[in-house]
Amino acid sequence: MDVDAYLRRIEYDGPRQPSAEVLRDLHRQHLFTVPFENLDIPLRTPIRLELELLYDKIVTRRRGGFCYELNGLFAALLTTLGFNVQMLSARVRREDGGFGPEFDHMLLKVQLEGPWLADVGFGDSFVNPIPFHAGGDDGVQEHHYVVLPMEDEWQLLREDEQGQVPLYAFQDAGHTFGEYQEMCRFHQTSAESHFTKSWICSRATPDGRITLANMRLIVTRGGTRKELMLSTEADVRRCLQEALGVEFDETVSLSALLAQSQ
Repeated sequence: MDVDAYLRRIEYDGPRQPSAEVLRDLHRQHLFTVPFENLDIPLRTPIRLELELLYDKIVTRRRGGFCYELNGLFAALLTTLGFNVQMLSARVRREDGGFGPEFDHMLLKVQLEGPWLADVGFGDSFVNPIPFHAGGDDGVQEHHYVVLPMEDEWQLLREDEQGQVPLYAFQDAGHTFGEYQEMCRFHQTSAESHFTKSWICSRATPDGRITLANMRLIVTRGGTRKELMLSTEADVRRCLQEALGVEFDETVSLSALLAQSQ
């Protein structure tokens, strides 16, 4: 773990001593610079949960990843900086209203003066860490994310003028990185996984989000939304590089992304 290189990757040059303020700034910078993406799955590049490989992918090659990769490596960074971090298992809400299996998603619990929730690997979700207690939220006014108890579990909900929508359920119990391996393989290979059905590369911005999903570029900024359909592999390559900071070597074919979008 080259901490200096990692912090340069997320464009962070502030204090490093563990505190709620430092956690918030690291969390925000991670989301603003490292995209949520599953491009390796349609490109048939296996994802292995080994920190050395994840560091090379995310820091050295400046790629993104999905939850196990992003939160796994972020947990390693925080731990190296002296934070007390646990990996939690979440069950993501399904379209039918139920929740998925254990280890469907990884999020992080960071213990400071009190516990906080961090998650840099869920795509469009909370940008500020959330105080981990009933009613804890991210402090955003327009729409915000809140944590509430649910029987013997907790829920993360997105709340706006239309009400509350559950995103995932989780228990307050720490796990090891290896416990996520089976579900990581599932999401790469199973026809039942949404990650094998479509591809996405998405990054938060201070005033919105940039998303490229199945040839559709979506840019939200200050409450406005613009969409543009891409048509060629060259368009995809250029958009990934210029809008999302993801650059593939010219020898790497991206034709599988177009094929999956048809």
